[in-house]
Amino acid sequence: MTTDVVVDITKQTLFLIIKTALPMLLVSLCVGLAVSIFQTVTSIQEQTLTFVPKVLSIFFAIIIFGNWIMTSIVEFMTELWSSFNYYVHS
Repeated sequence: MTTDVVVDITKQTLFLIIKTALPMLLVSLCVGLAVSIFQTVTSIQEQTLTFVPKVLSIFFAIIIFGNWIMTSIVEFMTELWSSFNYYVHS
């Protein structure tokens, strides 16, 4: 296996990690921003107020995007494992 192959696999893996984590990060960011605006408008500065909405929204994002995330990971791993013979003998 050459260095170029290792770099390519690493690049694909990092892109997959970013691609699959992005929905939860965006949902968390939007909910956090909405709660922060609500706290600013109402002058409520309770630190635990942001925790529950974020946890619930990430839970629902996992329910919505979980199938797509699992499919992406399984496709990548299937492609990687089906080429295992090439990586060992290169």
